[in-house]
Amino acid sequence: MTELETLKEIVRVLDKKKARDIKAIEITEHSIVADYFIICSGTSNTHVKSLADEVEFELKGKGVEPYHIEGKATGWILLDYNSVLVHVFTGETREYYNLERLWQDAKEVDISDVITED
Repeated sequence: MTELETLKEIVRVLDKKKARDIKAIEITEHSIVADYFIICSGTSNTHVKSLADEVEFELKGKGVEPYHIEGKATGWILLDYNSVLVHVFTGETREYYNLERLWQDAKEVDISDVITED
């Protein structure tokens, strides 16, 4: 899977599990840490954990394993897929850290072809 295919598959899984306000940004020109961030919210700590678990399960089924996972017991879970970092927040935690503001110079990735309309 290419980086962009991995990103779109993660977004598809998050959307299917009802993640809220999914954003994907390209940070290639701004950081050496990764090429893409995916940022989304869950409605509760349980939903956040469920979203992260589903991404991990679905991608593992496609032969893609996370390099690292952090925060399984908090309101912010980070799934590290090397060039794609997935940030799954509770709404309150997302608002507090406001990664979108911190990375406002980064280019947003068009994921409209993966997101379903409710």
